[in-house]
Amino acid sequence: MAKNAYKTQPLSEEQQAELQETVEEKAAATSTFFRSLFSSGRFSATTFVGYIPFIAFVGLLAILYIANRHYAERTVREIDRLGREVKEMNWDYKALSADLMKMTAQTEIARRVDSLGLKERHEPPRKIVILRGED
Repeated sequence: MAKNAYKTQPLSEEQQAELQETVEEKAAATSTFFRSLFSSGRFSATTFVGYIPFIAFVGLLAILYIANRHYAERTVREIDRLGREVKEMNWDYKALSADLMKMTAQTEIARRVDSLGLKERHEPPRKIVILRGED
């Protein structure tokens, strides 16, 4: 591949003439192409009217493509927002779960009910048996 560099010496007259001919040939070819493309035989009013349904169809496809792109971007943003919200709720759940575990520990409950005058039993419960008298 050629490297871009400043030319240190000017082009010779022969090289300049060759480049000028090439440019003129390309300009003539382009001019001929556009003349033949827009000649009366190819693009007349009746031919253009015949292409209107196709042009409308291509325009509709372009509009649908743009709308679909906007919908997809909005959906991606919504998914991202919901993902962040789920992470935040998960953190809240874990914090509340840890607080609840701490609050329901036996020592924590004993400390809280101590202010109500209740004391923790240190002896096992006794079973009360009621004997029914025989009638």
